[in-house]
Amino acid sequence: MIESLRNDDIIEKAGGRFKLTALIQRRWLQLLQGARPMIDPKGLTEIEVVLKEIELGKIELEVVEEDEEDEA
Repeated sequence: MIESLRNDDIIEKAGGRFKLTALIQRRWLQLLQGARPMIDPKGLTEIEVVLKEIELGKIELEVVEEDEEDEA
């Protein structure tokens, strides 16, 4: 198991388990589609890169309200 997931700090940092899962999924997909990592990825898998980015505060989940989506 990935060490950062054993600790509740990353869950609190993301705002809860659901938000953490959504954030991991979105960022992982971005990396798989060719986005550049925000940290040095040497020796890390994509999921480890995502978790490290969250731990370091490099990425956050942006929640868009339905009204804001309609306006855009």
